[in-house]
Amino acid sequence: MNSFIGTYECKADAKGRLMIPAVLKKQLSSALQDGFVLKRAVFQPCLELYPMSEWTKMMDKINKLNRFKKKNNDFIRRFTAGVKIVEVDNAGRLLIPKDLIGFSGITKEVVLASAVNILEIWDKEKYEQAIDDAASDFADLAEEVMGQDDEDNGLS
Repeated sequence: MNSFIGTYECKADAKGRLMIPAVLKKQLSSALQDGFVLKRAVFQPCLELYPMSEWTKMMDKINKLNRFKKKNNDFIRRFTAGVKIVEVDNAGRLLIPKDLIGFSGITKEVVLASAVNILEIWDKEKYEQAIDDAASDFADLAEEVMGQDDEDNGLS
């Protein structure tokens, strides 16, 4: 599994292309040949960039859902809405399709934020707002998610 590190700012041009920062491109190097899947995020107005290997793992999980349950079908349809296969071109640019730009509200200023094994792609203003909105609740959230007393969780 890839584990990405960092938050990077870059600019999108009028065609929706953004130049991947060199430090991030180096982290993505093992996935560049296989390509990526770009999709709408579930909880936020941003995009998620999956290296193809991570997307395959996600699809393996989703393929185990019982398609004869309506809620599973509804989830699959929504989760995969707007999914696109994308590549980083020889110049190190990633083209974001117009429909995904519309969903995410990406303008010129863009933030690429690591989210463990995927990258989130945000309009800079929306990213900063999301971080500010979550700041007051983060201590409680951190305690609830990571503050378990279990020794088995491996997160001490």
